[in-house]
Amino acid sequence: MAEVSQMDREAAPQKSLILQQNRRFLDFFWNIGKVNQKLRLQGIEGLLHYLSKPESKDDELQYAIKRLINGLAATREAARPGFSLALAQLLRCNEDIPLQTVLKKIKEKHNITRAKKTLIRNAAFGGLFGVLALSQSGRLTKEPNVLLQSIQLLQSLAPLRHHLSDLPYKTLMDILSETPEAVFKEVLFDILKSDLSLALTSPEHLHLLLVALQRFPNVLNPQELKTLIGSTVIVTSENVPKLIELLNIAARIVKKSQSLPPFAMSLVHVALKEGTFETLWKEVVESSLRKFQLRHNCLLCFLLLGAVLPFLTLPQLILVLTGQVMRQYGNHLISTPLSHKFSFAPQMETYVSSFLEGIQDAEKQFTVITKFSCLTNGGYPVISSHWKVIHHLQPSVLLNYVSWLKNMFTNPDLEACMDVSTNRQKQQSDLMQHSVTRLRMWVVAKLTSIVSDNNVKKEEDLVMDITRFIFFHAFFVTEQHTPDIPETELTLSIPLSLSTQNTIANYFFSLLNHLKARPLLGNSTKSIDCNEKRTLGFKADGKLWIYSVVCYADSLLSKADSIRLIRPFTQEQREAWSRMLKIVEDLQKNVKTSAQLAISVFQLLFLSVGIHLFKNGDESVALLSDLHTCLQKASAESERQSKSVTDEEEPEWMEVVVEILLSFLSQPSRLWRQISKTVFVQICPYVTKAALQLILDVLKPESESGEESAVTVTEEPDETEKVEQSSGDEMEDDNDSDESEGDEDDNDDDSEEEIAEDEAVNDNFRMELMKVLQAGHAACKEGESSDEEEVDDETMMALDKNISSLFAEHKKHLQAKKDQKVKRRKEKTLTMDFKIKVLDFIEVFLVKQPGSPLVFDLIEPLIAIIEATPNSLSDNQEEDFLRKTADIFKNCLCKSKHYCRDIAEIKDDLHELMERLLDRACKQPDCSVSLFCFSGSLYLFRVLKGNPTEPAANGTCEEKEDHEGVAETGSQQVGSLGSVDIDRVTAVYEKALTLFMTKRKCSLTISMFIDLFERFPVICERLLQSAIKYMTDGVRQHQQGLACLLVQQALKTQEVKNTLIDHEGKRIVNQIIDQAKQCLKTITKVTLKVEQAKIVNCLKLISTLDKIVKEQKLNISIKVLVPVLQSLEKQEEFGKTSQVKNTYWRVMKLFGFKRPTKKVVKQATHNPQAQKGKTLKKKKGFLPETKKRKNWKKKKGLPQEKVQEGGRDSVGKSGKVPNSGKVSKSGKVPQSGKVPQSGTVPQSGTVPQSGKVPKAAGRGQTQKQNKRKRSSEKGAKGNSWEKSGTPSKKAKLSQVEVGQGDKLGKQVTMKP
Repeated sequence: MAEVSQMDREAAPQKSLILQQNRRFLDFFWNIGKVNQKLRLQGIEGLLHYLSKPESKDDELQYAIKRLINGLAATREAARPGFSLALAQLLRCNEDIPLQTVLKKIKEKHNITRAKKTLIRNAAFGGLFGVLALSQSGRLTKEPNVLLQSIQLLQSLAPLRHHLSDLPYKTLMDILSETPEAVFKEVLFDILKSDLSLALTSPEHLHLLLVALQRFPNVLNPQELKTLIGSTVIVTSENVPKLIELLNIAARIVKKSQSLPPFAMSLVHVALKEGTFETLWKEVVESSLRKFQLRHNCLLCFLLLGAVLPFLTLPQLILVLTGQVMRQYGNHLISTPLSHKFSFAPQMETYVSSFLEGIQDAEKQFTVITKFSCLTNGGYPVISSHWKVIHHLQPSVLLNYVSWLKNMFTNPDLEACMDVSTNRQKQQSDLMQHSVTRLRMWVVAKLTSIVSDNNVKKEEDLVMDITRFIFFHAFFVTEQHTPDIPETELTLSIPLSLSTQNTIANYFFSLLNHLKARPLLGNSTKSIDCNEKRTLGFKADGKLWIYSVVCYADSLLSKADSIRLIRPFTQEQREAWSRMLKIVEDLQKNVKTSAQLAISVFQLLFLSVGIHLFKNGDESVALLSDLHTCLQKASAESERQSKSVTDEEEPEWMEVVVEILLSFLSQPSRLWRQISKTVFVQICPYVTKAALQLILDVLKPESESGEESAVTVTEEPDETEKVEQSSGDEMEDDNDSDESEGDEDDNDDDSEEEIAEDEAVNDNFRMELMKVLQAGHAACKEGESSDEEEVDDETMMALDKNISSLFAEHKKHLQAKKDQKVKRRKEKTLTMDFKIKVLDFIEVFLVKQPGSPLVFDLIEPLIAIIEATPNSLSDNQEEDFLRKTADIFKNCLCKSKHYCRDIAEIKDDLHELMERLLDRACKQPDCSVSLFCFSGSLYLFRVLKGNPTEPAANGTCEEKEDHEGVAETGSQQVGSLGSVDIDRVTAVYEKALTLFMTKRKCSLTISMFIDLFERFPVICERLLQSAIKYMTDGVRQHQQGLACLLVQQALKTQEVKNTLIDHEGKRIVNQIIDQAKQCLKTITKVTLKVEQAKIVNCLKLISTLDKIVKEQKLNISIKVLVPVLQSLEKQEEFGKTSQVKNTYWRVMKLFGFKRPTKKVVKQATHNPQAQKGKTLKKKKGFLPETKKRKNWKKKKGLPQEKVQEGGRDSVGKSGKVPNSGKVSKSGKVPQSGKVPQSGTVPQSGTVPQSGKVPKAAGRGQTQKQNKRKRSSEKGAKGNSWEKSGTPSKKAKLSQVEVGQGDKLGKQVTMKP
């Protein structure tokens, strides 16, 4: 310690000299110790650069070494690594610095034996980071003596596990990894023998031995190893118990770190090298798992399972993937959901993905993927059918895996699976059949996911092979082997049940849905002679995927002697199938020669309906017949396009197609809905008004239609969606059924109430019951006793029979009513769901054909839907339907960037439609619905006005237009009204404005007219006069204020500004000034919010008007408003709100008036005598004196009998002090005991003339006085204290001079 003190004294003048010479040099050390890593690195780089300069002095280098060594023991965790790294880089760059000297200084500065108890932790870290710096310098292994001393220092720090944990051993292993074998043998081996001999006692010592074995195998030969641990290898039967205990200790570390301990993988590598991996896995890892059934032990085994996969041979992989650890992992997947925070499934997926991605051995890939697929629970594999690890499979492995899956489907090998079923599952009677069914369902789901996953690398042949396999087993059965059909080669060992085949059929249609949206596969660059959007669903040869499936199905039907159809076709279905194939072939020829897209659409329709013959035969036959009729009409119409007369008795082909698409949309199949939407997108350009009306009839509210809807929605479960969502153990219900069940649950309470009301005995039932009783002579007549007449047994039996039949009939009637209500509720749910899907057609039409004149036919029906929906929605479906309708009307219609431009023939109809919409808006009871009507009129205004930059006849729907919220500029407005009849439109909007300003309750809002003025300034000048008039003629002050706001908005437009230059414009300005003057004069008081809003709007109008007069340089004076404005300030409660006051003075500033400033006057504190009769405010947040606890203990400097009462004394009627204490020698009483004269207390606090001080009151007397105080305070209304000790809001009790009680007679005290 004396030497260190001497060094500090010698370094003190040196430090002061450096401080004086270069402050920038010292800033480097401040940066090195900062938390920000970037600043630390900059500080280290700057220090090294500074010391490498030739002009740097030796004392600066010595100071830097000393400062860095001191920083190794810094209390901040971020500073210690910074100083250690800086010291290491300094030693690396300056090899002239001897390591021995640096190590000596480190030992002297951070000596744990001489450090204080509170500084042992810092000293330990200082020594550790000092050795780490020497190791990172790269020079430690070149100086064996320093290396030896460093290892000894680490050994001395190792016992301090409470502070350093296992950091000394980690540093030691880092040094060993860089130490040459010769240096280890000559220098370190002897000193490390003691640590190496303790390898089986702790994980750190074992890790040290394993690292030494891997690094220096020649030094630690079997003989030396036997000398150290008693055996020539690590994993032996004698060492197994110790290794199990070490794994158990490591598992506790895994519980905290959630990562694999380093020594575990080192042990695996050594065991693989020694050839004892099988012993390690079976007797150590699996025994540890069986012995300690804890979560952290299982987690350690799972981590080992995933980490060892890349280092194992094929037999070792089979050993690991069929052992107890794998079985335990299966139990873990069953018991722990995937979303649980302790689920290991995501980590295992990462391990397997990295293994499959990094390994090139196809056999190992196949083994791992199949073994995980064989881990089952009741036959169903526990891994997901959508497991993403198959993305990394090689193409050859993927083909083998698909073949393995198909083989497991046809010949399920449950013995090859590792089943982890529960005891309850094993007790099932039909366990074998149930397990086979579940395994087959998973295989089909896995094959479907391989096709649907776009990230899986596959070719068209593989996709077609999987599709053929699923289709074959869904609808066909093999009678005998056929060489042309590969699917007949694998015969089913266990036949498929009918329910299984139905499920596979649903999977097939789900797969077909994916193929419809499938892009081109493989590396084919062959182009297709069609639009790019049509490349989805096509193969590389230009054929549809569904067409290839249909061709395969036709080949199967032709092999009737060897292949049997599960549901054989009838003669009618067979003819429909043949006719469909012939029509499709003809369509393919016509597509090449015809440019009509409408004809090519039928190809997809015929193929989609034809493939459904295998599932729904009768329905598909009817649809094919309708499609054939539509095709004939479409072909005939294309040939006679020049003819204007058509047959009106039969519907057009487009109408029939739309009806078919609507029927598709009602089917509980996602494939049908996707097909209907895809086809409708393509036929949008050919949709007629009648076809569009069919869609609108479905959406028409029942109140308007006046009759029941003709739409029929099937109530079958949506099997396709159920297939899509099945990724767990069992198949889940589809979304549609879930929604309907949810709606039923929502209405359960209502239905129970209704049924309870129906179950009440009504009058009719009572009359029937009385008739039955009278018929059996069991009813008592009025005025007769019930004992006068007796009934025999036969009569009573007949009576009981009649009564029971009556009640049974009544019960059936109630149950029928209940069933009817449930049925109506289900029908309502399904119908609403169908309407929501039909809205997609409207949305598609508005997006694809915004320039069609048919768009205008959608405005009123959509508004009618919004009107018919009730305001209070109790059903989530109705709310979704309303929200979707409103979004389509607002976003797809009103805010559309494209619109119809060729409106020369229908402009009169559009004007009439605008008038109807505005009338409808004015009559609405709800302003939200009125907003949609008003927005529709603005949309028509925009359509009629058109784009002024180009003619309407040449416009197309593809050209861009500004957003509706952006107002058109003045250059676009002048002389560019398009097809607008401005007088007619002005009259309509003026009528709406008049209604809004003169009617007390109107559904229109001011935001509607502001939007009108912003988007179409051309109408501002025409409605300006009306708005000016209503500044004073408005029905209420609210309307008058809104009129001011509307006039202000109109004055901001450039069109109105341009009209103010001439004489007429000046007249308008004077009129506005007069109206504003009259408007302000009508204000008598400023109390209500309506009056305040009116003043604010009028003041804003005056400010805008003044700005316009100055900009336009008009010879008009607005100062005539000054007297009115000055009188306004005198109104009652004028300055109550800051908005009115601030707006007022902003306007007055325009006229040269300055806002008066408030003078803050500090009130001087006066003595109580000068402020006699005035009350003082009590400080908030203090406890009332009556609530304070009394202190009976002695006070320093005061007699024992003195009692403190919360810092104040009560004064009796006589003016004497009950608890005053002694009088000082000067004749004065202490501050707490001042005595007043005749009810008052002098400022000096002297004793009264009598010179006597009453004795201190006893405890009982004090309690009585306090009780009287509280009762008197509670009795005074408005001045009572609250429980919390704060005064009440209405009246607060003030502290006044002694003797000045309030009018209610309360006693008050003086604030000390």
